[in-house]
Amino acid sequence: MATSNPDVPRNTIHLELGARSYDIHIGRGLLKEVGVELTRLQCAGKVGVVTDRNLAAYYLKPVTRVLKAAGYQVVPIVLPPGERTKTLRSIGTVMDALVNARFERSSTLLALGGGVIGDITGFAAAIYQRGIPFVQVPTSLVAQVDSSVGGKTGVDHPKGKNLIGAFNQPRAVLIDPATLRTLPDREWIAGLAEVIKYGVIEDEAFFEYLEQHIAPILDLSDVPVTHIVKRSCEIKAQVVSEDEREADRRRILNFGHTIGHALESLGGYRGLIHGEAVAVGMVYEADLARHLGYCDQNVVTRVRALIAAAGLPVRLPPNVPFHALWDAMQQDKKVSAGTVYCVVPERIGSARIVPLEKAQTRAWYETVRVGDTGSRQRIPSKKQPR
Repeated sequence: MATSNPDVPRNTIHLELGARSYDIHIGRGLLKEVGVELTRLQCAGKVGVVTDRNLAAYYLKPVTRVLKAAGYQVVPIVLPPGERTKTLRSIGTVMDALVNARFERSSTLLALGGGVIGDITGFAAAIYQRGIPFVQVPTSLVAQVDSSVGGKTGVDHPKGKNLIGAFNQPRAVLIDPATLRTLPDREWIAGLAEVIKYGVIEDEAFFEYLEQHIAPILDLSDVPVTHIVKRSCEIKAQVVSEDEREADRRRILNFGHTIGHALESLGGYRGLIHGEAVAVGMVYEADLARHLGYCDQNVVTRVRALIAAAGLPVRLPPNVPFHALWDAMQQDKKVSAGTVYCVVPERIGSARIVPLEKAQTRAWYETVRVGDTGSRQRIPSKKQPR
């Protein structure tokens, strides 16, 4: 029987959800322990490893090797990379692979990749034969600190992000921070947006740590990187344990996402990647909070400064008219009874959820667009009926 390697130091965070509880393990070298961990979880038989073409070149062979060494029959399922893969068509591809390989309810799916792969795998696991177990092995920073934890799974619709999906908790989350060294710089930096988010909404001391250590973090120094992954997971786990299905408190995790998701959708998922869109969303949602009287200018200044120091964009793309942005925000899953809700900071370390009124938001938007220039992405205006 395979046994764990005592030389692999790890941090373990428990996410308490009753019968759906699970552990988040964080440790360098943990990728080599995947087979051992699945055995510990009493997974049996076949394991479908869902990944994308880029990640397969780095990790599919070594992960397959350790799974086979632990006695598992491995079925690789390799998808194209990128947000545009997050569709029902990709779910069909996964379903076909599982049916053709005769997966049973006792079989397991393993999500080996970033947020897109994790979301697809979790949703596929939720619906195949009405549910089979899955394990998250996130390799991107966004996935390690956010999307792999909490059970949100699903795919995009042409009219909005994450509109089709299910809450489906994994059996475990296995995080090896060493995988971050294979990320393209843009993907690595984009992930820092979700890390910064946690400091703004929940932990002022963590925000200050990021302000003081952003340089070694950007250099991928082991100690600060492991710390930001661990602290982010701790905050996410605590919030999810209090509100698994986003009835109330969990919505606070959407800071930056009301505007951010709209920007992704308007760009056809070809321009700003998720973390970049969230970064821009946080800057502007903080400024909206100032405009509405929920926070002072110092909050906006610090949020913008840290995001800029991380190398993330801080300005809206050009040519985004208010009507297009508002329409995209109304398609978001955070809308309730036709009302757009937004997370706004009150101070660093504290935030609240507020409804947005269209006229008031338009008045704010017109002021911030004056002289607002510079971006990597150009989003065409949608024509309005006369």
